[in-house]
Amino acid sequence: MGQIITITSGKGGTGKTTTAAALSSCLAVLGKRTLCIDFDAELRNLDLALAMSNYAVMDFVDIASGRHKIKESCSESPQIPNLFFLTAPAAKIPDNIGVEEISMMFKNIRAEFDYCIIDAPAGVGRGFRLANADVDMSIIVTTGDLSAMRNATRTADVLRGMGVKKLRLIVNKVNRKKFRKIRTTIDDIIDITGVRLIAVVVEDMNIQMALHSGTPLVLYRNRKAAYEFLDAARRLIGEDLPLKKL
Repeated sequence: MGQIITITSGKGGTGKTTTAAALSSCLAVLGKRTLCIDFDAELRNLDLALAMSNYAVMDFVDIASGRHKIKESCSESPQIPNLFFLTAPAAKIPDNIGVEEISMMFKNIRAEFDYCIIDAPAGVGRGFRLANADVDMSIIVTTGDLSAMRNATRTADVLRGMGVKKLRLIVNKVNRKKFRKIRTTIDDIIDITGVRLIAVVVEDMNIQMALHSGTPLVLYRNRKAAYEFLDAARRLIGEDLPLKKL
């Protein structure tokens, strides 16, 4: 039975979409049949990070509404075997798609895939709540900025209130010099959010370079951050790897 993992953040700009694309790509590279879903209706851009803009045909509402089946709806990556994609609708999620419909979709996805990575919209609105309905884990992405940490803490509280029991934390865009200047540490972020750490990802210009070249980060030639996302994926599948320390 597959696992549903949602990538969340309290605010935009933390690198949530990059994280969703990178983790799903890394899981696929590790041999896991992986589906990546964009839940950010209207503002969808996960296809860019996956280098699949020309391949997404159907959106997840087609599945949740029962109009189409999983097997016939997902687009397969031309560059990474085992990686599949469903985009978000171009308009808002219809009112007739609720928790019951999403839970049934997740049940069907679990039967077809080892992992499903969901890119949830920022904030804690309706799209966020649907994306976290009946999930196995939610990974909160934050940076060292005070506003990001505050919003990550709020997001964790909302997720716990929704009944999500397994929460993990990725501290993204880490710049050692900046952390020293603002006197912030990874331990500070863990203490503030109260969430268990799964990865520390350095600030890396190669993420933007890979995006603009139309190459998934895990396949890009210079990929410091990609190795850290790969380690995070390995931890998700049960490998015991030491966490990076500043």
